[in-house]
Amino acid sequence: MKITNKSIWTLFAGIILITGFSSCAVSNRYQTPEVKTENLYRDAAVERSRNASDTATVADVPWRAYFTDSNLIALIEEGLQHNADLQVAALNIRQAEAQLNMARAAYFPDVSLAGQVTNLSTSDASRAFSHSANDVSLGIAASWELDLWGKLTSQKRSQYALFLKSHAYKHLIQSSLIANIATSYYSLLALDEQLRITKETVGLLEENVATMEALKAAGMQNAAAVEQSKSLMLSTKLSVYDLEKTVYQMENAICVLLGREPDKIARSTFDVQTVPEQLQAGVAAQLLSRRPDVQQAELDFRSAFELTNVAQANLYPSVTLNSGSMIGVAATGFTNFFSVENLIANVIGGVTQPIFNRGKLKGNLKIAKAQQEMALVTFKNTVLKAGQEVSDILFAYQSSIKKNAVRQEQILSTQKAVEYTQTLLKAGEANYTEVLTAEQSCLSAQLARVNDKLEQLQYSVNLYRALGGGK
Repeated sequence: MKITNKSIWTLFAGIILITGFSSCAVSNRYQTPEVKTENLYRDAAVERSRNASDTATVADVPWRAYFTDSNLIALIEEGLQHNADLQVAALNIRQAEAQLNMARAAYFPDVSLAGQVTNLSTSDASRAFSHSANDVSLGIAASWELDLWGKLTSQKRSQYALFLKSHAYKHLIQSSLIANIATSYYSLLALDEQLRITKETVGLLEENVATMEALKAAGMQNAAAVEQSKSLMLSTKLSVYDLEKTVYQMENAICVLLGREPDKIARSTFDVQTVPEQLQAGVAAQLLSRRPDVQQAELDFRSAFELTNVAQANLYPSVTLNSGSMIGVAATGFTNFFSVENLIANVIGGVTQPIFNRGKLKGNLKIAKAQQEMALVTFKNTVLKAGQEVSDILFAYQSSIKKNAVRQEQILSTQKAVEYTQTLLKAGEANYTEVLTAEQSCLSAQLARVNDKLEQLQYSVNLYRALGGGK
């Protein structure tokens, strides 16, 4: 076939005319769903004195500035480099990016080099297969589906939403990792402090046993008092070994978070850690843009929304340039194969309108709409749970702070009780059980103060994570 200018322009005019119909896309434009967040936090419950519209939030603070302990900062940096879960999250991003590129490539035609040689042999009356001819063709073959109704665009947007979701997932893993390292680090320091207090108490109880033995020798106490004092000392001494075991296990747990073999953890002391005087949560609406699990839920809805557009577009005719289309050269035999006279342009186009499978396509559309509604419900519920988590943390933090003054009074009271009962015991005006009770109460109060401070440090970390911090 000889190609003329008229046939070429006719071909291009047809493609341009068909492509022009793509402006008739049936897909809907995505809009972020509206979620009420005005009453998501229980302001009265957390007793916030600041204005409810105050947008200051601890989530705005970079984690290197939020945490001030240099040892903790070093541990977090190590974890961000080597943690296995974070590495998997980074690989998920690469996978989502590849799928997005595949969706973008659907806009372009599939082009390949196609060559074919056909041999035809015939016979006559005098001789079998006496005539032979070769039909040879070489050219570029292409297939292309025009995005007439926005189907390919919606598929690309769906993949883009999943690509963004992979980034939100990495942020979720990163913020959780930072929080886990910080809370584990504070727990390790608290164990160190409890171990120190317990060892000091064991020393004091050993002195108390010696005092009881001296009073027994002087006839002022009996053997039962000595043995009861010794029993309390030994039981306290046994708890030292349990604390040392827990410290060892906590160090190993932190090493797993860091992606390293079990080893000792470099750390400071519990007493130098400072509890924030106030935790700023900002406004609840900020959860939509900062908290990664909320972002993931919203992006799932966005992807489902675009897939609904795809299902809707499948009901309409599709216009394709079929795979049999080719531009190149063809000739009988190899003589003068590349001659201009042998140029060919074979374009096969088609319009496909669903008829008998329309019920299946409508069913797919109903499924897509149901999945979209499910994703919307999940998104709204995720926002509610996020608000609940922040409210719970704020209230618990405020309640824990209130315990500090009372706890200090309790410790002072138990210390005085120990002093008074020991003095009375030596004067013969108190019995040994009063002394033992006072000493047990004093140890319990000191350990409880450590737990109070640990609780408040962990609340500060948990709120930082709950608000979407960790970048």
